[in-house]
Amino acid sequence: MKIVIQIVLWVVIGVLGYFTYNAVYGPVEFNKIRDRRYVDIVEKMKDIRDVELAHREIIGNFVGNFDDMIKFIDTAEYVITQRRDTTFLDEEYLKTYGVDRYIQDVVIDTLGFAAVKDSIFGQSDRYKQIMYIPHTDKKTFKIDAGFIEEDGNKIPVFEVSAPKDLILADQDRDLVIQEKQIKSVDGVDGDAIKVGSMRQVNTNGNWPKNFGDN
Repeated sequence: MKIVIQIVLWVVIGVLGYFTYNAVYGPVEFNKIRDRRYVDIVEKMKDIRDVELAHREIIGNFVGNFDDMIKFIDTAEYVITQRRDTTFLDEEYLKTYGVDRYIQDVVIDTLGFAAVKDSIFGQSDRYKQIMYIPHTDKKTFKIDAGFIEEDGNKIPVFEVSAPKDLILADQDRDLVIQEKQIKSVDGVDGDAIKVGSMRQVNTNGNWPKNFGDN
């Protein structure tokens, strides 16, 4: 009987130890995994934002799908210009009034072109996987682009997001639910990591500095 009681006690101790470990160390391990994944996702979102900003500079708007984004990366070029001040004689004024008058102007010279791909990605071909959320089974970012009206002007906007449910799909569901409800200066508020906005002129991400520059 003593042996049976001892076995039962060891089982109870083991079960209690397991639950204690999960209660104490489970969230710690979850946070470590979450932070590593968030950093990788933020880095890719910063790449996407760089491409979006290049697209706006060259084309005039943001791009709303990854097929067109990759085509743009492969083909688009920045125009390299030089701005210089110049002064010239107003000959019409001289003919009319017989008096010299000089006009100041700005001349913009085209010096050459630089590929967007090289400017943003250098020799890396990581842009070919730009649509995939890191640490998922090739799940894709949600991307949207368009215009909003502000003071009578149409202003281009974009938004890219990665749901926490996808990022942390293999983690404890209770901890994922808590993560989606987080409100903290050191955390990512809401149910997704986002950059840009479809409702306001904003190209920032919703992550704090501990996950990367905003």
